[in-house]
Amino acid sequence: MSSEEKQNSLSPKQRSEDASLDLALRPKNFNEYVGQDKLKKNLKILIEAAKKRNEPIEHVLFHGPAGLGKTTLAHLVAREMNAQIKITSGPAISKVGDLVAIILRLEDGDILFIDEIHRLSKLIEEILYPALESRSIDFVSGKGPSAQSYHLPLKPFTLVAATTRTSLLSSPLRSRFSGGSFRLDFYTEEDIEKILERNAKILCVETKPEAIKMLASRSRFTPRIANRLLKRARDYAEVKGEGIITADLAGEALKLMDIDEMGLESLDRKILDTLITKFAGGPVGVGTLAAAVMEEAETIEEVYEPYLMQLGFLERTPRGRCATARAYEHLGLTPPATTQNQQKLI
Repeated sequence: MSSEEKQNSLSPKQRSEDASLDLALRPKNFNEYVGQDKLKKNLKILIEAAKKRNEPIEHVLFHGPAGLGKTTLAHLVAREMNAQIKITSGPAISKVGDLVAIILRLEDGDILFIDEIHRLSKLIEEILYPALESRSIDFVSGKGPSAQSYHLPLKPFTLVAATTRTSLLSSPLRSRFSGGSFRLDFYTEEDIEKILERNAKILCVETKPEAIKMLASRSRFTPRIANRLLKRARDYAEVKGEGIITADLAGEALKLMDIDEMGLESLDRKILDTLITKFAGGPVGVGTLAAAVMEEAETIEEVYEPYLMQLGFLERTPRGRCATARAYEHLGLTPPATTQNQQKLI
């Protein structure tokens, strides 16, 4: 199961409805895109320069935790360049022929967006190198004596890629993103509030300022999660109230979803509790921790750890994961003296 599915475990009907709403909530231009100001400034210069030269923009990589807007930025780049965007993902490209077919269908100035590009196989990566550098593609068709080698020129295009695991990208592939490699950071609570206020208007739902602040404070500094909480609070307000999201109704909705005042979900707390009670606060390897909480190691690394580390509840060390004194305190436990001393040094 993907990290996005882990973050939003809804029924198929709810996921379909949410997907349609997400498209409606997606910003249409850079002015509507809240946050990531330095990144936006760099992108605007890159796009403006390419327009003046009447060329496609250079290849760009977006990286950072899930839900921060990498896909949205890819769409904005295409819109600003007045270009068509073709969308695929690393797991969807399982054969060399898949990538060749996609690239050969690209028109002049098109943008190819590959999400989770770190999941491309090394063999498929090799096909990308000449396509990105010399706008040509080399591949072999057939096997044995009847195999034929092809060298085909390509129309100018731009690769925009996204990944949550930059470390898994090979160095040769990273170096091909001549337009730049941009990291998306967690949002501030103030930016999340602006996003929620804008999206509440789009959803035609009335909200109280206190409710917006409460939802923003528990959004894990992530727009995707903030939007999910807003939609679930809207549902709760329609069923239990008069359709207006008040602080009381928002709090009840969050409690029903088992989200605490720090934005931690049940699995976040289970990870911390397991780390503390079963492994004396660590250090413990992520594989062992994943087995203990019956979750995939990749999901823990991509979905849960970044926020726990952002809060200062979890540390990654060469020997494994460790719970901090703050994690003990959040769970109502007394940290060992060694952990308290380490926290003071930090």
